[in-house]
Amino acid sequence: MTLGFIIHYGLHFLAPLFIAYFFFRKKWKTVYLIFICSMLVDLDHLLATPIFDKNRCSINYHPLHSYIAIGFYFVGLFLKKTRILCFALLFHMITDAIDCYL
Repeated sequence: MTLGFIIHYGLHFLAPLFIAYFFFRKKWKTVYLIFICSMLVDLDHLLATPIFDKNRCSINYHPLHSYIAIGFYFVGLFLKKTRILCFALLFHMITDAIDCYL
């Protein structure tokens, strides 16, 4: 396991657990589930050839990781019904962006 792998998956699984527990304590399980479900955004990787390339930056390469999609996720922060999901999606994008620099 490389440090990049640990950072990436730590940010995908452990950081959301801490965010959910410490910022949404009354409904932390639901919020954590939303964070985990937000990883379905990675299904857009199936459209790429090859599906996985460790040297490829996901941001603005895959459709659901595009700047336009990120803009929609940002706008969703201002709507109460989509706020947590959009926060989870933006956190996912930040995590993937960090990979671009590791």
